[in-house]
Amino acid sequence: MIIERFKPGCWDGVYERFEARGRMLPEGLYYLNSWASKKNQLCYQLMETNSPQLFETWFRRWSDLVDFEIIEID
Repeated sequence: MIIERFKPGCWDGVYERFEARGRMLPEGLYYLNSWASKKNQLCYQLMETNSPQLFETWFRRWSDLVDFEIIEID
């Protein structure tokens, strides 16, 4: 699971980029579901991959708007 913390003032920017370019996931990283909390500027995303290094590629694509935390689920 990924916890996204939107940087101050970036809520709208995140959704504008998402509408224009999608999630921008690298091949092999799969989105399963998500839940957003606008009040807390958070988004929880359930993701799946056999290559955990792909998260870093994805994070770099959004690092100007979002800080990420990974919580591994076995």
